[in-house]
Amino acid sequence: MVYSMTGFGKSVLTLPGKKITIEVKSLNSKGLDLSARIPSSLREKELLMRDRLAKALKRGKIDLSVYVESTGDERSAQLNTPVIQAYMEQLQILAEGPEIERLQMALRLPESIQTERDTIDQETTEALLHGIDQAVIALEEFRAAEGGVLAEDFRTRINLIRQLLDQVTQQDKNRIPQVRARLLKAVQELEQNVDQNRFEQELVYYLEKYDITEETVRLSNHLDYFLSTMESEESNGKKLGFITQEIGREINTIGSKANDAVLQQLVVQMKDELEKIKEQVLNVL
Repeated sequence: MVYSMTGFGKSVLTLPGKKITIEVKSLNSKGLDLSARIPSSLREKELLMRDRLAKALKRGKIDLSVYVESTGDERSAQLNTPVIQAYMEQLQILAEGPEIERLQMALRLPESIQTERDTIDQETTEALLHGIDQAVIALEEFRAAEGGVLAEDFRTRINLIRQLLDQVTQQDKNRIPQVRARLLKAVQELEQNVDQNRFEQELVYYLEKYDITEETVRLSNHLDYFLSTMESEESNGKKLGFITQEIGREINTIGSKANDAVLQQLVVQMKDELEKIKEQVLNVL
């Protein structure tokens, strides 16, 4: 089965006094590259959430975003009275003016207002991890849907390459006799006595260099292997990438041995389809 590395998953947690939204986005990457944007109130659980994601996701550039929205009464911010008084005493020494102005200035200075920070209890921790799991499930569903589109495109292009290979095979049946006929005609035009046995040996050796039977058979096998790998239970983009390299190698060898305009054109078309496959394989998990 083919899974795309591109995907998006989201989950929403409703907890007493707040709502937490967890979003996981995935893009292409050779390995696992994880980044996180987590509010300071949940920062102590960042490593735990990162570890949960790393175990669930194999590859991709993963962006984790967590948003917290207040939905009820929370502990309100409190004035830090001793600090404010100390600020006002110092301001009175430095500058004259109404006391209300000094109070306004003091309230803008650091640590004038303090907020009690709630500790994250076990219930909230478990809810966060469950939210991560739900976002990952949604991400995997997205990846599977995108992978289905990729798989259909792969099948179409592999079948096109196979059709072109069939045309190569048909054209090759006429190619070798044509090459043989051209060589015989060239020798006859020389009007020189030629040792026929030696000529036949050299001709066989020469024509063997242009034989593409092995390449066409291997190319057909590689195409089958690509499709069977694509249909396996696990998505394996790296393996598909290796197979495309082998497909490309056989196509290039056929092109180098072709010595035929029609075959060269077919090879160019196969290369074009293969390049499109290679581009999309980079998106496969």
